[in-house]
Amino acid sequence: MRRWGVLAPGAIARDWVDAVHRYTDQRVVAVASRSAPRAEAFAREHGIRTHYASYESLVADPEVDVVYIAAPHTEHRRLALLAIDAGKHVLVEKPMGVSAADALEIVLAARTAGVFAMEAMWSRFLPQTTIIRRLLDDGVLGAPAGAAATFAGRFEYDPHSRAFDPALGGGSLLDLGVYTLWWSQFVLGRPETISASGELAPTGVDADARVVLGYGPEVSASSFTSMTVELPITAMVAGSNGLKLEVEPFVGPGGFRLGRLDGGNAYWEDETGMRWRDGLAYQAAAVAQHLSDGLLEAPEHPLEATLDILSTIDEARRQLGAA
Repeated sequence: MRRWGVLAPGAIARDWVDAVHRYTDQRVVAVASRSAPRAEAFAREHGIRTHYASYESLVADPEVDVVYIAAPHTEHRRLALLAIDAGKHVLVEKPMGVSAADALEIVLAARTAGVFAMEAMWSRFLPQTTIIRRLLDDGVLGAPAGAAATFAGRFEYDPHSRAFDPALGGGSLLDLGVYTLWWSQFVLGRPETISASGELAPTGVDADARVVLGYGPEVSASSFTSMTVELPITAMVAGSNGLKLEVEPFVGPGGFRLGRLDGGNAYWEDETGMRWRDGLAYQAAAVAQHLSDGLLEAPEHPLEATLDILSTIDEARRQLGAA
């Protein structure tokens, strides 16, 4: 069992702690917020024994083994470096930073300090994703001939909200595109070309983004993210042998369908009963296992993958002229 500390007790931290305490033997032993009442209330709600009114106090706590950073995007770099400097292992909410440069600072600091670091790409650790990885590696679909992913949800427009304020790392690519572009690169790897189009919100952040990744003349992946329209959260990969794999939702526990392009399907379903953010538990268990195995990064989602995805987002945002 690892003893976790949580920095910034917001909505994602609440769901993360709930899932970890319900489905794993990991335990959160400390929480910190810049607001003492908020930290105290969160600790009381989740049965956490220690709460702090400063992040510095938590990372200095010798009872904390690993720190989960659940702050807004723009705080990830600062808080990750704070925890690493204190010698703590870190799990950093996605995206690891608001740019590849930010994430690289975290990666280099963790490697220099000899501590574990990982972006909290929880979708990679779901059972369905593990099975899909095996199917791809075993060549069940032949060679991947194309991939696509969509993650779109309607956000109420508020120029001061985390979603739309550029000072808070707003925009669909940093919020949702980190998932769709992860899927593309999970299936096909680092792209050769990146082409982005979309629409900007009044604040200048990307409200909608369509990104096409090229892998030579015959293979591509498409990603669509939006904060203005509600669509199913889906992903697919087409194989060179005529098989197609479809996942919905691809970011949380569920299942997938494998079949021929011309009809006929087989199904796999997660029968644990876990749904949506219950799946956050899998990544926490994986971090604990990797630490027990003496690893400093996750082979399922290595730090280079995080940097590649953020580099793609950087380029897509540049092409869109996003703030």
